[in-house]
Amino acid sequence: MNLKNDFPHIMSGLKEEVDEVRSLLVIDENYDDVDSDEFDVFDPSEFNYMIYVTEELQEVLGEERLQEAINKMKSGDDFKDFYAHETDMYGVMTALDDAGIAKSMLTVMEETLS
Repeated sequence: MNLKNDFPHIMSGLKEEVDEVRSLLVIDENYDDVDSDEFDVFDPSEFNYMIYVTEELQEVLGEERLQEAINKMKSGDDFKDFYAHETDMYGVMTALDDAGIAKSMLTVMEETLS
């Protein structure tokens, strides 16, 4: 995935150039970790991934567009279940891998900027 070519509006809004998805979205597989605070919110049997939207991406989108993207992701087909615990932290159930999740989410976010 080429961030500059695939998501030009997002990339042009960043203060600093990034070349890794993890600089925009932190996507972690959710597994049964009894020591994790997120386990209380994101049960691994309901959400197989946890996603955090970095501050940099939040600034590019702004609160209104981020909420618009959340609503689109909730109603889209890529996620069997989508729960926004906070505007920057989500639990999802999906058959996609982390690269597929990133592409899906960034595409929706890019569309809100177009």
